[in-house]
Amino acid sequence: MDIERIEPSPKWIRGTIGDRTVVDTRNAQLVWEHKYYPLWYFPEADVHDDTLPTSTIEELPGHVKLDWAVADRWFEENEEVFVHPRSPYARIDALPSSRHVVVKLGSEVIADSRNPTILFETGLPARYYLPPDDVRLDLLTPTDTSTGCPYKGVARYWSVAAAGKEHIDIAWGYDDPLPESAPVKGLICFYNERVDLEIDGQAVAQPESPFS
Repeated sequence: MDIERIEPSPKWIRGTIGDRTVVDTRNAQLVWEHKYYPLWYFPEADVHDDTLPTSTIEELPGHVKLDWAVADRWFEENEEVFVHPRSPYARIDALPSSRHVVVKLGSEVIADSRNPTILFETGLPARYYLPPDDVRLDLLTPTDTSTGCPYKGVARYWSVAAAGKEHIDIAWGYDDPLPESAPVKGLICFYNERVDLEIDGQAVAQPESPFS
C-alpha cells in the first residue's frame, strides 16, 4: 500500500458500541491511504476491546486501524462524525447567490433559477442547489439510492426523463443536512458532469471529477 501522508490529529476521538466506549484517544494519527480523505489509526493502548478486528501498517508501529462499521457512533470532541473521518484540509461553504443557473439535457431545460445556493467543497466542482419551484419536478422520479457524506449528511436521488432517455440518479438533495451544509436543505442539485449547465448565460464545461 502506498501511503500518501501521515500526520497527528489534534482532536479527541472516541468510538462507542451501545453504551461502551471502545476507542478513546487524544493521539490519533491521520493516514491518507488514498488522496480523498484520511483514516484514523489509534494507539493500541487506546482501543479498549480486544475482540475488535484491526489492521496495521509498518509506517505506524503500535497503532491500529478499525473499520468504520465496528463502532455504532464516532465522535470528534463531542460532535458525532458520519461516514468516514473528516479531512482537516476539506472545507464546505454553502452560499446564497443570485447567479442565473440553467440546467439542460440536450435542448430540454430541466431547471432555471436565479436563486441558487452554491456549495463550494474542497477538491470538487461548485455545486448549484436549486429551489424545487425552479426545477421541472414532472421530469424527476425518486430512486432508492442514498449516499452519505461526513460534511453534508445523507442524500436522496432522482432520475430525470429528458432528451429521449432516462438519466439515472442524476440529481440529489438533502432533507436533513448536517449543520455546516444547512443552507442546502430541501434544494435539488444536478451533476455538473452529466448535464449541460449555463451560468449567467455562459455554457460551463463538464468537469472531470470522481463522479464523471
